Amino acid sequence: MKTRLLSPIFLLATSLVHSAWAQPASHSEQKQLVIIDTDIGDDIDDAFALGLALQSPEFRLLGITTAFGDTKLRAQLSVRLLDAVGRGDIPVVAGVETPPRAKFSQAQYAEGGDAKKVQPVSAPDFILAEIRKHPGQITLIAIGPQTNLGAAIEKDPVTFRKVKRIVMMGGSVYKGYKGGAPEPEWNILCDIPAAQKVFTSGVPLYVMPLDATILKLEDEKRKALFDYHSPLTAQIEELYKEWGQPTPTLFDPMAVGYAAKPDLCPTTALDITVDDKGYTRLGPGAANAQVCLKSDPASFFPFVLQRLMENAPSK
Repeated sequence: MKTRLLSPIFLLATSLVHSAWAQPASHSEQKQLVIIDTDIGDDIDDAFALGLALQSPEFRLLGITTAFGDTKLRAQLSVRLLDAVGRGDIPVVAGVETPPRAKFSQAQYAEGGDAKKVQPVSAPDFILAEIRKHPGQITLIAIGPQTNLGAAIEKDPVTFRKVKRIVMMGGSVYKGYKGGAPEPEWNILCDIPAAQKVFTSGVPLYVMPLDATILKLEDEKRKALFDYHSPLTAQIEELYKEWGQPTPTLFDPMAVGYAAKPDLCPTTALDITVDDKGYTRLGPGAANAQVCLKSDPASFFPFVLQRLMENAPSK
């Protein structure tokens, strides 16, 4: 596919620092309390998603929990990124470790993170403790395999149900990775029992499946971002180079973007079940999830790029 060159108007728009999208929240607005559960360090989209969350004035980030594989090294990566952008105040917690199923492409960057700054508590315990402190108030943004969420449900399902909502990247309803038939999606496939627990938890679910998240960051957009040279874009660029592939697909930033600006990905109420092979199947029952089946790249990319190129919002 031929890449469409960006117009000067688009480039100007993405370089502005005072648009309606990116105005800091007023002191009178109530920020969303957010925990991000991420498998940052394999694919590059988690780094974009974390950067977008840091740049979203709608959020007060209570913590970052790391999921799947070498969760301690993922936590070190998160610590290094947060320290580099002046947000070392955000707690980082390592999750349940599992056997790796993918290359940790950004391990070199992660090894430069301060392991002593990783919180001495497990991610499921941290999630449950924060829910107890803020019942009915926490948005849990899940952008990795849902091992930590499943473990928290197993440990204390009553407390877990007091989370306000889960916004997740996961599943494949009508479309797979290449636009064809639905197929098991990575975050679901990597821990099917955990995903089954989440989808039957009774918590309000907002799901961004493959149908709405195959969003390629092509050369011109990526160049505009990395030419900005802020502390945040410099970290994302370094991680992108370690990732070592040309064109990122921004699956996970859609979940963060939806949590901040829901009209980026309008949802449909559906009954979704996770079968034993990792397929997210449509059922005939009452809806258990709000699912985005189609996104608009023409709205998504200006939103994400402009946010990433903003001055950091107030904490």
